[in-house]
Amino acid sequence: MSGNTITQSLTSGATGPVDASSASTVTTITAAPAAGQTLAQSRAARELELKRGEFDLAVRLGRIRTVPDEGGGGRRVTRAEIDRVRSEDGFPDALRERVKAVGTSQGAALMDVTTTRFTRFARLGLVVPVKFYLNRYRAVVWLYLAEELREFAEKKENAPLLKGRTPEGLRDQLGAGLDLRARNWRGRHLGSLLRQTENPWARAAAVASLLDPAQVAEIVTDPYERAHLERYQPDQHTHGMPDSPAARIVARIMTAADPDEISWLRADLANGLEEARDHRPAPRPTTISGTPDLAHHRQSSPGEHRQPAGHRRPVELRRAREPWPPVGVQRPAELRRPVHVRRGEPRRPAEVRHTIDEPERPKRLLSWLRRRNP
Repeated sequence: MSGNTITQSLTSGATGPVDASSASTVTTITAAPAAGQTLAQSRAARELELKRGEFDLAVRLGRIRTVPDEGGGGRRVTRAEIDRVRSEDGFPDALRERVKAVGTSQGAALMDVTTTRFTRFARLGLVVPVKFYLNRYRAVVWLYLAEELREFAEKKENAPLLKGRTPEGLRDQLGAGLDLRARNWRGRHLGSLLRQTENPWARAAAVASLLDPAQVAEIVTDPYERAHLERYQPDQHTHGMPDSPAARIVARIMTAADPDEISWLRADLANGLEEARDHRPAPRPTTISGTPDLAHHRQSSPGEHRQPAGHRRPVELRRAREPWPPVGVQRPAELRRPVHVRRGEPRRPAEVRHTIDEPERPKRLLSWLRRRNP
């Protein structure tokens, strides 16, 4: 590729060929605006005149699109997306109304029903919560989109439910303890997570976040794949310290409990895992050439050092470690260690002892030498 083509691909407003000698200069000038084309979420919320809770809800609902940060610092908002949202009719009041969340009392007032009837609608899954929080009594408070509640009340087919008697089949389900609020919230939450990522491993991790760890371990049997999934684990809703009563309540809400829901999530996780493997296998530790085999050492007993295959101890060391004399053979008396002298006595010079292989010197020759050299 020529220098002109590279430079033109990096510059957004180039209308003609650029000299190759100035390619590095042009690239340097255009890199600075490119780095400022995305904004942090806090900055984007201020420019869109939204509270942080309203902005987060707008992102989860897809009202505001985000892009991943190349530096790994979370998701960001492009300047083009900010301009798009600000150019909509009725900004910012219309955007605030679209992300407005209300509780049971306000929702019942919007639908012109009692709070008891509204709670029945929520338990039956006719209205889906969009978020929740715990109050000071650790009670779960569900919030619903005001826009969806108004749409439900305006539909003509829902008029019998708003004014008439609840059908007998629905009453039986309520009497059996049916409550779909947590399940419907999990489904909406999963859709939000899948909408914000295109990475197959991140999508599989989003599905795994709604399953019990034991369920995930049954499907993802490879420990390296489970560790790779944990890298893409989405941020969990935290309330209080870990293992606190509030945290346990939140964990129960975020974990699938119905058998059919668990079966659906398990199948979705298995399919997503196959797609992630085809996209890119999970990283695994590699064996470096020249390093000892760790599996071989793990098989050895503690404290036992095994020599590599084909290794033989030098002859000198083998002989030094061999016992002498051999077992069962008594050491000759002439070569036994002399008896130690008592402490304090002067050590006598070592006497010359004849070995069994050395012949005894004749005594007559020594006597003749003494007489000749007195």
